[in-house]
Amino acid sequence: MTDTQNSSPEADMSRRNRRVATICAGVFFGMVGMSYAAVPLYDLLCRVTGLGGTTQRAEEAPDTIIERKITVRFDGNVTPGLGWEFAPEHRAVTMKMGETGQMAYVARNAGPAPSVGTSVFNVTPFEAAVYFNKLECFCFTEQPLAPGESVNMPVVFFVDPAMDKDPELKHVTEITLSYTFYPAETPVKPVAAKSDDAAAPNRL
Repeated sequence: MTDTQNSSPEADMSRRNRRVATICAGVFFGMVGMSYAAVPLYDLLCRVTGLGGTTQRAEEAPDTIIERKITVRFDGNVTPGLGWEFAPEHRAVTMKMGETGQMAYVARNAGPAPSVGTSVFNVTPFEAAVYFNKLECFCFTEQPLAPGESVNMPVVFFVDPAMDKDPELKHVTEITLSYTFYPAETPVKPVAAKSDDAAAPNRL
């Protein structure tokens, strides 16, 4: 008679319970691993596809400029809880695709105490985001401001000429770049303690 035949119902149940516990543990750790990987994978997907209006980041301007023009509009917003004034210096600029443009946003702390803000951004229409490239930007950089202090924050960008070959965007003549500042979950540090940086925003 084999060991299986000799095993009691209690032993069989114990083996099944151990097998189920092992499978459950594997599923749990697999889900944890996938959740940690989801954020960078989603960010990569957004950057590659322009999903949700996510723009691209470029190291250098394109070497081709075409005659098709595009108007880039600029929008600035501040969420409740951050007592700032925030707006672009100019509302729109019209440029050729492939041409490098620059626009500055100005933020001012209108509150009575020091505060720190950080920004999120998107481009509409979303389908055009994959062609909107930034060479320089204050995006996702925590910005401390003293009461009454203002800062000038430049954005250097271009619209990839490849957009002209996209049949779904042949009708598009305008792109809107929108930023929203919200309170950063960072302790406020004295402004004087921040190190100087050649690429840092210009304080006014």
